[in-house]
Amino acid sequence: MRKLLILLLLLVGPGLLFAQSRGKQKKADQQTAAWRYEIENLGMVATAGNRVFKVWSYASDPRVATEQAKKNAVHGILFKGLADASRAKGCSPLVPGGESGHEAFFDAFFAQGGEYMKYVALTTSGEVAAEDVLRISKKEYKVGVIVTVQYDNLRRRLEQEGIVEKLNSRF
Repeated sequence: MRKLLILLLLLVGPGLLFAQSRGKQKKADQQTAAWRYEIENLGMVATAGNRVFKVWSYASDPRVATEQAKKNAVHGILFKGLADASRAKGCSPLVPGGESGHEAFFDAFFAQGGEYMKYVALTTSGEVAAEDVLRISKKEYKVGVIVTVQYDNLRRRLEQEGIVEKLNSRF
């Protein structure tokens, strides 16, 4: 009987964990659909073609907020831009007009595991400082994550799609 119970737990357990994580991810995607986040230029100098900044994401689970920070970081560079800081120059949004006219591209681009993942990395390898995890209500956290976005590569991709003009198109 005991062996049967252990075997049953081994077979069913991972499925339950997978279903639970899918539910959390679905809820996080719904929260991200409202694009509720803040970006902060830390004044960190990045390698050529990259931008390093902090993204503050909101979610009911800090781990989910950390993962959603990647999506929020790319969205911020595309549509909000980055303010200047003491040692690092900011940047204007790559797509200042928003998604209009390119909704299908951006829906696929920001889908779960979408192409946005090619252009972003968590600078601290996913480790979040204790002071960057703030509980703002009983059911919500605000989590700050330092990210690196491959700005130049992202711009080239948008140029290939015809979403933004090439930099040399005006000469």
